[in-house]
Amino acid sequence: MAPHPTRLAFYADDFTGATDTLSTVARAGYRSMLFLRLPTRRQLQEAGSLDCLGIAGAARSMNGPEQVAELEPVGHFLQEVNASVTHYKTCSTFDSSPDTGSIGLAVQTLRKQLQPARFVPIVGGQPNLGRYCVFGNLFAAFQTGGAAYRLDRHPTMSQHPVTPMHEADLRRHLAQQGLEQIGLMEYPAYARAPAEFQALLDQAIEDHSDGILFDVGQPEHLATIGQAMWQQAHKHKLLAVGPSSVAQALIAHWTESGEGITLARTESMKTAQGPVFVMSGSRSPVTAMQIAAATSYERIPMDAGLLCAGEGNAYDALLEQVAAGLIQGRHVLAHVADESQDSSPVSAVALAQACGRFLAQVLVQGRPARIGVAGGDTSSLALKSLDVWGLSYVGQLDPGAALCRMHSDLEYLSGVELMLKGGQMGSEQVFEKLIAPDLAC
Repeated sequence: MAPHPTRLAFYADDFTGATDTLSTVARAGYRSMLFLRLPTRRQLQEAGSLDCLGIAGAARSMNGPEQVAELEPVGHFLQEVNASVTHYKTCSTFDSSPDTGSIGLAVQTLRKQLQPARFVPIVGGQPNLGRYCVFGNLFAAFQTGGAAYRLDRHPTMSQHPVTPMHEADLRRHLAQQGLEQIGLMEYPAYARAPAEFQALLDQAIEDHSDGILFDVGQPEHLATIGQAMWQQAHKHKLLAVGPSSVAQALIAHWTESGEGITLARTESMKTAQGPVFVMSGSRSPVTAMQIAAATSYERIPMDAGLLCAGEGNAYDALLEQVAAGLIQGRHVLAHVADESQDSSPVSAVALAQACGRFLAQVLVQGRPARIGVAGGDTSSLALKSLDVWGLSYVGQLDPGAALCRMHSDLEYLSGVELMLKGGQMGSEQVFEKLIAPDLAC
């Protein structure tokens, strides 16, 4: 389906993670495009020759039957793409459960479709986001540049409203999802002689049929992991699992080995040429700090129940307030407020879907030139509400927060710039950077 061999293809289990992987490969100079659904032949032709092809999905928020229904056609498509490495892109904190966003079920489903090598590498950390895997246990920073916590003691992830992480050992965590035979390459092995390291890896592959987890304690570990993956990919197509560090590892090896390419060039980011709209469905304390720091915006709280109702005088008034602010040239940040004690609880999925419907109406009425969406589930389900088929990379606002350009057959959507970020991602000033990217590091 591609006019030249594709090195890397990936399916991301949420949209924010998908843009992080897109930015990883694009910043390294690789021709890349992220599709928001399975592309048509015309859209593939419009994207042109690609080194990396991505598909943004929402499997992280799905139950088992929904995941299978989502991933079976994806697996069939990716089998036709025939990339050297196919990557099931997970959240950097691996948050999932046997019932919601099961990584184990995803791997089992894709293996049936792709028929990859026995070796399934699982890359356990992503240091540039403050994620570290040491002796199989995952640690994560609370916010960019902050202290790292073991995942089962993390202030946010241990209390995640949908998939709380009560187990830091990724082998145990994934065993609960059906991947019971996972081996471990502990990071001290990376210092061994190449032949000795390879012998350890070969034995681990022989002994563990469900995959090999690779420790990632520091950025320098990535090139060793990338070399191990790429050597195996030369023998047989691979299915790899993990966050954007899968792509980082491959790129590190390609660069060190002289196999890297720098044909693509990304453009510079510019100050927004019109009003910016941000919609936040995240309840994360990190996002709360970012909202408090977003002083350039008119900040409008949104009631979760009102959003989910999707109609009525109060709903229409909220939509009119947001659209009027944008039409008058103001930057607007609409955020889901904490529910009152008298409110009925709203599910995370229902809220994310409601945010998507609201965003679609804001884009029609307010016509912002640049938008931001905060929250992993919110981003995934909100973007599914828009008639957008692809994203290309523009620039990096913060680690885990990329600025992209939307591709659509609708004129008012095509070319609109977009930032998606997870609840835990970004610096305190990330929404201000969305207005003026020259603040970005």
